[in-house]
Amino acid sequence: MNEAIIENVNRLVKPEDDLYILGDVCLGELEPGRECVSRLNGHLHIVYGNHDTNRRKLMYNELPNVVECAPVILLDYGKYHFYMSHYPTLTGNLEKESLHQTPLNLYGHTHQTTNFYEDRPYMYHVGVDSHNCEPIVLGQVLQEMQDKVKECLSFL
Repeated sequence: MNEAIIENVNRLVKPEDDLYILGDVCLGELEPGRECVSRLNGHLHIVYGNHDTNRRKLMYNELPNVVECAPVILLDYGKYHFYMSHYPTLTGNLEKESLHQTPLNLYGHTHQTTNFYEDRPYMYHVGVDSHNCEPIVLGQVLQEMQDKVKECLSFL
């Protein structure tokens, strides 16, 4: 599994790209984890997960390809605002006119094979479990969120 994820990431992510990893980057012994993370392409932004011990957090921060580590990362992308966390986090609702007006939650943790938490269009699972062990491009996430909003609004 580790080799497949590394191969998929490096096939899709260029060394100059930003890669956001939303928790639980590795499990087990520290050195094999260090070796795997150091082989990933891109500038890594890591959100700490529930399996990320203090030793792992220190290790991530020492790697040259890691540019940021935090419990939560906020990202503005065009007119969109993302709240990236390890756990699914309720950040909004469909009372707003568009996704531009709601903080959009990207999360990991759940190991679900579907992309939306409880079918909410503003809470999107980016874990490899629901993406064929590959990273997902933010533009694709936005398109899926917009499609999900339309689907949800059609029920009203």
